[in-house]
Amino acid sequence: MADEREQLTTNDLTLLKEAADSAQRLEREIGKIIVGQRQIVRAMLTAVFAQGHTLLIGVPGLAKTLLVRTLAQTLGWNFRRIQFTPDMMPSDIIGMELLQDDPQTGRREMRFMQGPVFTNLLLADEINRTPPKTQSALLEAMQELTVTSLGRTHTLERPFLVFATQNPIEQEGTYPLPEAQLDRFMFSLWLDYPSRSEEESIVAATTFDSTPTIESVLSHERTLAYQHLVRRMPASRHAVSHAVAIARATRPREDEGALCARKYVEWGAGPRASQHMVLAAKALAVLDGRPAVSAADIREAAPLVLRHRVLPNYTAAGDGLDANEIVRRILDEVREPSYASL
Repeated sequence: MADEREQLTTNDLTLLKEAADSAQRLEREIGKIIVGQRQIVRAMLTAVFAQGHTLLIGVPGLAKTLLVRTLAQTLGWNFRRIQFTPDMMPSDIIGMELLQDDPQTGRREMRFMQGPVFTNLLLADEINRTPPKTQSALLEAMQELTVTSLGRTHTLERPFLVFATQNPIEQEGTYPLPEAQLDRFMFSLWLDYPSRSEEESIVAATTFDSTPTIESVLSHERTLAYQHLVRRMPASRHAVSHAVAIARATRPREDEGALCARKYVEWGAGPRASQHMVLAAKALAVLDGRPAVSAADIREAAPLVLRHRVLPNYTAAGDGLDANEIVRRILDEVREPSYASL
């Protein structure tokens, strides 16, 4: 059972209903612009409520930038986009110290000029197009909500999230994200081509001289309130244990490693994967207006959390298995726990 300290108060239950209603309104507003992609939108809202950074992977033309910009508009967040390039420097992201004249004293002094990372929702477009030195400039911001320039620390405004995109088909001139940075992303979302009917709707809507009006659904204060509510959501030891069991099953050298992992995985997911599964499960419960987390929430979140944390080995490549398929097979081995003994 959940710890007594985790039980929701009457005020929390009222806030929970409000949060679920807000999530539905957000989905409707996003749906004015984005055709289909319902599961992707749900996952993105889950990341927002859980305060988790997200990696979007898809071929060009799937409206990844439009999707993130529309999300920012509906949230009422400040939005900035960085197009990553091979010649980009860390200062292009976090900002830099510049020597400027003080109009009052006439003296020159160093002043910090904020970079595009000082926003609420940052889109790091084609993050694998820039060298690791520049990629790592985001690490401190993503983890600590601060940036450091010339020994001085500057705090980012909350809420703050990074949505990064990658093109999976062009590898020439790219720099794979270091494992440490990949692990900072809560979710890896894979966007697929739309269905025929969805593509027809997209073409009809985008070739017409009309743009739907997007309304802002949330204030910063309400967003932060919902994010704190997610942290207070009860998660039973049963649910937490299931998340840990799934994460440990991805590790080929653990006694609890799944048979599929032992055959096809070089390195499995670390403890942060378990943490993110539980946080994401809590956020899913909030989106649905449910006052507790279930094992089904853990399993819904698991593929999104694990597939960029599981490193396939040469045997997997030889058998044509990618991380997504390996994670699916591992989940088939780690069954949802039975509640009969509780």
